[in-house]
Amino acid sequence: MADKKQNNKRNRNNVNNDDDFNPRFRKVRKKVCPLCSDKNLVLDYKNGDQLRKYINEKGKILPRRATGACAKHQRTITLAVKRARHIAVLPFSQN
Repeated sequence: MADKKQNNKRNRNNVNNDDDFNPRFRKVRKKVCPLCSDKNLVLDYKNGDQLRKYINEKGKILPRRATGACAKHQRTITLAVKRARHIAVLPFSQN
């Protein structure tokens, strides 16, 4: 009887009848760094249009989980944005 209840419970929660399926934990694809994937792309602090992808509407630098950049390239993005702010290519903040 206990075995039957356990099968019913498993079938109720397990739509695909896979032992590895769990609706709470979906497999999320890992983001690929845009700068690692394209070797020809060079980040330039004088190119404001290129850097606008890495800041939000208030002018803050987006984190790695949002940009998808690796740690190495996130540091270069941060440095380029800060340099662009100092030469007035990007704003420090937008109210």
